[in-house]
Amino acid sequence: MNELATKLTEPTEYVQFWNDTLADKFDRFRHILMEGLSYHSRVPLERLTITPGSRILDVGCGWGDTTIQLARKTGPEGYVLGVDCVDQFLTRGRADARKAGLDNIRFITEDVERYPFDPDFDLCFSRFGMMFFENPVRAMKNIRRALRSGGELMFIVWRSSEYNPWLGMAKEVVLRFLPEPGEGARSCGPGPFSMANTEVVSQQLEIAGFRDVNFEQVDGPVTVGDSLQDAINFQLAIGPAGEVFREAGELAERQRPEIEDALREALTPYQDKSGQIVMPSSSWCITARNPANAS
Repeated sequence: MNELATKLTEPTEYVQFWNDTLADKFDRFRHILMEGLSYHSRVPLERLTITPGSRILDVGCGWGDTTIQLARKTGPEGYVLGVDCVDQFLTRGRADARKAGLDNIRFITEDVERYPFDPDFDLCFSRFGMMFFENPVRAMKNIRRALRSGGELMFIVWRSSEYNPWLGMAKEVVLRFLPEPGEGARSCGPGPFSMANTEVVSQQLEIAGFRDVNFEQVDGPVTVGDSLQDAINFQLAIGPAGEVFREAGELAERQRPEIEDALREALTPYQDKSGQIVMPSSSWCITARNPANAS
């Protein structure tokens, strides 16, 4: 069930940016984004009880590692649909699913905010895939339409920058040398901290029709580089610091040596005995329910 599907939605500006600018960068640092940050999906998924045979939607599934974990949990009688707007990521997911011998998975390249889902799913799961929607409430409403009556939503988002120095600190360093991006800067969407505020997200979910909203704080280490240079390269390619660096263009490249020296100094205290850069991080694991007999 790993076949390609006919694409039903046209790419928005955000989706196009993911495909033409970010996809290659994310692939380059897949070892960090998929493996180094895995603590924040591993902990919730280990606690998650799934009834065998459940139908599951994985939103913003990226390379499909969580999709594969969910497929194993639901078993051969169940079904998992992995959705991401970047087909380049899903190519890896399809290959890994075939290698694992799983035929209860399907991947489609679509915009979750706009895709016409049928109300077939018992659970929607997302690891860091909810924070970049152009219109979060519209996306949540569409996800709720995909859930059966009484179905559950579980998604993981970052808490604010102060609790995630692995993202926030590098931006502060880079801003010593470069200006903030201007209003016309291209963007992947609202950004990694857009769902850090529990009151805002609760209200968004309730407007979308969800009930029984709950937040669980998950704190743990993330590995953001196999070496100091790997961590520096990562910060200058992806995330808030990467956005500042990218938008500064030639100015950033001229000042790269000084910026890299400053980042090296800031990151060195986090280098462990193996040479990896390990930093503290914090996320919210958010759950909500589509009310029984909801329209």
